[in-house]
Amino acid sequence: MPETLDMQTLVVMAAALVLAGALIGVLAGLFGVGGGAISVPVFYEVFRLTSVPEGVAMPLAVGTSLAIIIPTSIVSARAHARRGTVDFALLRSWIFPVLVGVVAGSVIARFAPSELFQIVFVAVASINAVKMLVGGNWRLRDSLPGRAATALSGAVIGLLSALMGIGGGAISNLFLTLHGRSMREAVSTSAGVGVLIAIPGAIGYMAAGWGKPGLPFDAIGYVSVLTLLVTLPTTLLTTRFGAGLAHAIPKELLTRLFGLFLLLVSIRFVFALI
Repeated sequence: MPETLDMQTLVVMAAALVLAGALIGVLAGLFGVGGGAISVPVFYEVFRLTSVPEGVAMPLAVGTSLAIIIPTSIVSARAHARRGTVDFALLRSWIFPVLVGVVAGSVIARFAPSELFQIVFVAVASINAVKMLVGGNWRLRDSLPGRAATALSGAVIGLLSALMGIGGGAISNLFLTLHGRSMREAVSTSAGVGVLIAIPGAIGYMAAGWGKPGLPFDAIGYVSVLTLLVTLPTTLLTTRFGAGLAHAIPKELLTRLFGLFLLLVSIRFVFALI
């Protein structure tokens, strides 16, 4: 961390990370996401404030986000599993395809420009937000597709999630609701998807960023250890609260809140690209 940062700036950044951690935890439980849609933009801004080069700040934010998603997804998935709404059969069928997608995304991350991560984030989140906010019966069919198509969808979810720095909840929610699953079932199963994505994703970003110039001193590849240590405690404290909230509020409200949240994050990244 550069010495030019004064104490007031450091305090503000630490407070932002603690607050972000709390929001990540709530979102992990509430929407079945790992909280990446909050952590990626927050981490990105913090890294820029600490003079991390522009070309490194975004992949570092993505990799660090994937690392923090590991514990939040595990806690969230367990909380939803206790309520019996996680589709474990689907998760088992997605283990290998998701892994293939995540590995591919991690390889791309080593060579891709930082704008690619932002473009993928905006495109996927915006489509999902429109679906959630407009409403209506957006369904392709009333059940999951065949085995091959379902496996391919798992690979795509893994690839896009690795590039976006999310646990896959936004994408798997879209896939599951388009194929006849209720929002509550989609949220619960998506929490499990986060576990499948975050572990290989974080490892992949560590490898992808290994030896890259411009990384902060605490980074292991594209994962910032200090950022994790500051953010993680409040994240874990609030994840169970979010999972309980997801089962307490009406599913229509849950859908609209998720859509609004994704839209706001998309708008933020559009401004970053301009």
